Order: sequence, then structure tokens, then C-alpha cells
Amino acid sequence: MKKTMKHSLFALLSAVLLVAGCGNGTETTNTSANNTTSENNSQGEAAEQQSEAKPVGELVDYKIVGIDPGAGLMKSTAKVIEEYGLEKWELVEGSGAAMTAALKDAYEDKKPIIVTGWTPHWKFSKFDLKYLEDPKGIYGAAEQIHTIVKKGLKEEQPSAHAFLDNFSWEPSDMETVMVEVMEGKEPQQAAKDWIANNEEKVNKWIEGVEPVDGATITLGYVAWDSEIASTNVVKAVLEDKLGYKVEMSQVEAGPMWVGVAEGDLDAIVAAWLPTTHADYYKEYEGKFEDLGPNLDGTKIGLVVPAYMEIDSIEDLKAE
Repeated sequence: MKKTMKHSLFALLSAVLLVAGCGNGTETTNTSANNTTSENNSQGEAAEQQSEAKPVGELVDYKIVGIDPGAGLMKSTAKVIEEYGLEKWELVEGSGAAMTAALKDAYEDKKPIIVTGWTPHWKFSKFDLKYLEDPKGIYGAAEQIHTIVKKGLKEEQPSAHAFLDNFSWEPSDMETVMVEVMEGKEPQQAAKDWIANNEEKVNKWIEGVEPVDGATITLGYVAWDSEIASTNVVKAVLEDKLGYKVEMSQVEAGPMWVGVAEGDLDAIVAAWLPTTHADYYKEYEGKFEDLGPNLDGTKIGLVVPAYMEIDSIEDLKAE
């Protein structure tokens, strides 16, 4: 009996020592893993702090992603680079589509990027963005988009002239069409859908305007998302409500103004004034008719994701 008890005590003591030994091994392993994790976190934080300590120019290779070279926004940005002393910076020419694609890629990866931007634009509905402050006021204050028609349009196409003179909408209207196009809907269909949902506003544009029987009118526009939206809406109203046959001509800003000044284009609803297209307006003044603004509250400037810790163009100066 005593021998049995001795064996039992020995077995119990062995089990206790085994458990204790395993416990010590686990604790050592966890401590090692925790130390490794802590070291990795510290390295990540150090790398992040080092990245944040770099001048913003180094983070984006001293590049501002622009749009088509003929745009007034690009001219203003070139002046910004000069006036703010950003000698190391490069304004990259491209297109509106290329700019938004680059912005989308950077935003999804939370990478820094600086682009030329304007509102209304769908990107402000999809991403958390901000304009950089412009202390020198080079980009100007809020702008308007005007409707410009060729000389003599009122006599040649009085119904089209009357409608274009009445055409006016809000930034939120334009953004609705832009977002639908961005999400994959064809521009013409997005325009028709917007018209169907805003019959009261559209009917005011054409109130008292006599329909025609298939007369042709040509609209010019630049390949900005905003102007694609507005020009397709105007086209749909002219065709579906007033009986016109509409031809659309996509060109850059310079040829667009030349076209309406020389009468090759009947109208544009894409004149950003008083700043963006100021040079064209001055050059061709007297060769077109300005029907006034069709949209208030536009803005242009340099745009960055809200997660970037810069607030002013002054922050872009090389350190």
C-alpha cells in the first residue's frame, strides 16, 4: 500500500513538473513573438514617420498630375508654379480621364498625389478631397460656366437660341449626371434619365419655344466630365423636345473657341469664366454672343486627398 502511494506521489510530482516546464516554454515563446511584433511595429512607425518627414515634393516626385494642355486650368497651374517659386515641380499633361484614373489608384492605396481639379466633378462625391489654399489668388474666385453661341444664331435658329438662353442648372444637377456616367452609364442615356427625373425644370427651359422639323445644330465641348454631362443634356433636350438633329464635336479648349468664333460651331455650354477661359474670351471677343452663365459656383485649383497633411500651395515649396 505504501509502495503504491509512493508511485502515485511520484507520478503526480512528475506531471506537475512537466506542466510547469511546458508553461515556461510557452511563456518564453510568447515573449519572443511579442518582442518581434513590437520591433516590427516600431520599424513601421519609424518608416511612416520618416516618410512624413520628407518634403511633399519628394513623396510625389515633384509632379502635379494635369489634364489636356490647352485647358485654362493648365495655364493657371503653370502660372502657380512660377509665382510660388516651385522650380523643381513638373506639370504633367494628359487628359481628364487620365487624371482621375491616377487619383483613383493613389487614393485606393492611400498614397500622396496632387492633381489639377475643378468642381462640379464626380470625384468629390466619390473621394474625400480638399483644395489647397491659394494665398496669391492665382486661380481666382468661384467661376461660372457660360453659354456662348455664334453670331447670327438667333436669326438662323431662333428656337435653339431661345432654349440655350434659358438653359441653367445647379452643380448638384451636373454632378448627378457625371456620377452616373462614371459608374458606367452611357452619357446620352445618363442625360435622358436626368431629364426624365427633372421634367419641371426642363419644361421651364423650353416654355414658349417652338419645335422645329429636323434642323441641324452643332455643339462643341471639351472632354471634361462636367462638359460631357452638360452638352449631352442640352443635346437630348434639343433632339427629344425641340426636334433638332444635333451634332457634337469634341475638341480642346482653343479649337472650341475658334469654332464658335468662326461659325463652325453653333454653340458651346462649356465656357469657364472669368478666369479659366479668359484668354480665349479676350482674343475672340466681338465674334460670338455670350448668353451668360448656365451654372454658378464652379472652382478650380490644386486638389489632394484629405489624408495628406498639407493645406496650402505654400506647402509645396522645396525644403
